[in-house]
Amino acid sequence: MSRIFPLNDVLIAQIAAGEVVERPASALKELVENALDAGATDISVFLEEGGVRLIRVEDNGHGIETDDLPLALASHATSKIHTLEDLEKVSSLGFRGEALASLAAVSTVEIVSRAEGAARASALRSRGGRLEQAIPAARGTGTTLTVSGLFSETPARRKFLKSESTEFGHCDELMKRLALSFPQVAFRLTHNGKPLRHWPVVPLETRVRVIAGEAFFVASSGLDEQASGLRLQGWVARPAYSSASRDAQYLYVNGRFVRDRLLAHALRQAYQDVLHHQRHPAYVLFLTMDPSMVDVNVHPAKTEVRFREAQAVHRFVFQAVSKVLASGLRVPEAAQERGGRQDPALTLQRPLAIHEPDAFHSALFGPLSARGVTVPSPAPAYADVPQEVPLLGYALAQLHGIYILAQNQAGLILVDMHAAHERILYETLKKSWLQDEQMASQPLLLPSAFNASTTLVATLESHASLLLRLGFQVSPAGPESLVVRAMPVLLSDSDPSQLVTEVLNELLEYGDSRLVQEKNHELLAGMACRSAVRANRQLTVAEMNALLRQMEVVERADQCNHGRPTWRQVTLDELDRWFMRGQ
Repeated sequence: MSRIFPLNDVLIAQIAAGEVVERPASALKELVENALDAGATDISVFLEEGGVRLIRVEDNGHGIETDDLPLALASHATSKIHTLEDLEKVSSLGFRGEALASLAAVSTVEIVSRAEGAARASALRSRGGRLEQAIPAARGTGTTLTVSGLFSETPARRKFLKSESTEFGHCDELMKRLALSFPQVAFRLTHNGKPLRHWPVVPLETRVRVIAGEAFFVASSGLDEQASGLRLQGWVARPAYSSASRDAQYLYVNGRFVRDRLLAHALRQAYQDVLHHQRHPAYVLFLTMDPSMVDVNVHPAKTEVRFREAQAVHRFVFQAVSKVLASGLRVPEAAQERGGRQDPALTLQRPLAIHEPDAFHSALFGPLSARGVTVPSPAPAYADVPQEVPLLGYALAQLHGIYILAQNQAGLILVDMHAAHERILYETLKKSWLQDEQMASQPLLLPSAFNASTTLVATLESHASLLLRLGFQVSPAGPESLVVRAMPVLLSDSDPSQLVTEVLNELLEYGDSRLVQEKNHELLAGMACRSAVRANRQLTVAEMNALLRQMEVVERADQCNHGRPTWRQVTLDELDRWFMRGQ
């Protein structure tokens, strides 16, 4: 039988490096975050061979005292926390004091630093965890930290690295994440001697335009919401800008980039009603709160966090983003800037009156009225010439029985009439069914009992009132079993045990559940889709105008229930370019 013995310090550091340093980007993250914590306002990064051969970070921060240089490379030595109270309200990016020691164990690390007010700089080198003597050096205030031959002391780890271009891509993305969070800091990135990035100090909006892209910014809506000590700022892209990957998702908690399941779930739910199939939303969001309300000491890479009031954070983020996405129609920026030409003929055009509102109401909304669902009446007929042209203008014609062509102040509007009417009906149905805080419940003919873990039974007891509001009547039937006696009316055909288990699991993980509402919405969306006006249905100009007016007041009108766009603007400038007018 093997005896127990203590590991030597070098092996301990190499094991720790495996947790902290996965690839060059991991090392770069630690070095740049150290520079930011040191108050740097100018940071230059130099990489060779994707960071495998060399990573050098130069900053103008407050520097390191000569006597402290050996401690900077020692394990669990830091200037950022001193007590348990400090750990419970971490405001710095780094705090464990492991990064440099871990890097020194698997590579060659050199520090050249001059503390603010010091007469000169000093340099210290470590090779494979073995410190050399500190020597005088020349440098202004700040620190230059160089990591050479990453994993040279642990060759087996190098086999897991990817190609140079792949490793550089990870480093480049890491720099973008940090630059987005610190617009007050200038960043430079050089690879193999070639300058590639230079982000000067700019307002946050400008930094977002440069890094996330102009297309993202134009397609996004800004938000700034506060409640109960929480603040969410940033930009969320409209659903039409969605991506097949998660590359365009930048989420920060107190300035720290995170990939948090709870926040991702809240955002996914906010987009649930408007996102197309398996597409992913795009956003740049900054969540700030009291540092004592979030635990950042969860994962060695510090990309995961834990919230003290998880349910409140989840609800706040969901509601803040939902509010933006539920806003009315959004005119493209291009149309606002270039499409505002005055057209006397359009301004004086009198909208056509609706002569048979009852017939129109029956034609478009009849299938749902027959179900006893409250639906809106068409917009009233215009008696006089309006002072301003409505956002979607006035209908001109119907194209191939599918699209409505309309003229507004900016140019030409094209509307997918089925998609637009589908959204109108869907939003009406949701308001009708969900106007009460409690879902309608229907007793089961026979109660449904099933086995459940003790954890789920405890979750039920903690959220009993919420389940009642959702339309469930569930109670424990033993320490490891539950019995369902009533279900939400719209979901009465669902399997009771499966649905209740899914809801309880969601409550357990996120502190909140919107599963029942989502399933209700799926049914309502199907009803709206089946009842919306179909292709090849010929509409009168009055009917088309009534549909346009409904679109202007309904929530989420930019997309149908499946996330497809409902309308598009073509500006007069675009039309002029098509036909080379003025050229």
